[in-house]
Amino acid sequence: MIKKSIKSSEFDPDCRLCPRISRHFDDIRSVYPSYHCGPVAAFGDKKPRLLIVGLGPGLHGANATGRPFTGDHAGILLYQMLYEFGFSNQAIATHKNDGLKLHNCRITNAVKCLPPANKPLPTEIKNCNSYLQAELAALHDKLVILALGRVAHEAILSAMNLRKKDYPFAHNAVHEISSVSYLLDSYHCSRYNTQTRRLTEDMFRKVFSTATRLINEQN
Repeated sequence: MIKKSIKSSEFDPDCRLCPRISRHFDDIRSVYPSYHCGPVAAFGDKKPRLLIVGLGPGLHGANATGRPFTGDHAGILLYQMLYEFGFSNQAIATHKNDGLKLHNCRITNAVKCLPPANKPLPTEIKNCNSYLQAELAALHDKLVILALGRVAHEAILSAMNLRKKDYPFAHNAVHEISSVSYLLDSYHCSRYNTQTRRLTEDMFRKVFSTATRLINEQN
């Protein structure tokens, strides 16, 4: 595939800036020809109070369906919590046309494409950061940004030109990034983290309780 430079920071569904990921897509399409296999756009309310930032699409999840956290294990707990706290109209996400709608919430990823072994290279995270920067710039000031995992946490800081040492990652930690906005951290809701109980349902529920409290305090 032809290497493409980012001319605009807006989401590009045809982006092929990362050669390794582009080759990976070619390999996946040969096995799963019906899969989305491309950059995955953000999903949800265009003017949210809660922005959730994950790591990147899962092989049989967003990479297959074309919607963040849809169709894979990582989305099970996430959409359950979104429904429980009133951010979605249903607790299950299976495909793009399943009727799911988000309220006051938007979901995106630090890396828009599926990297090999689910491990993006630093250059790939950097290549995608201008897209995240544009997404953040388009949102209103009163915002709670929920980072799912350290990679997302650090990508958000890079997009906002904030120093990593001033905002250390820790589960359920709250960082004030302006007078009216916050960065909230959580362990990622991946299969590994939930099965090893590094992240339990109760721990994740407390994160959403924190997010809800912060949003209410902003009003």
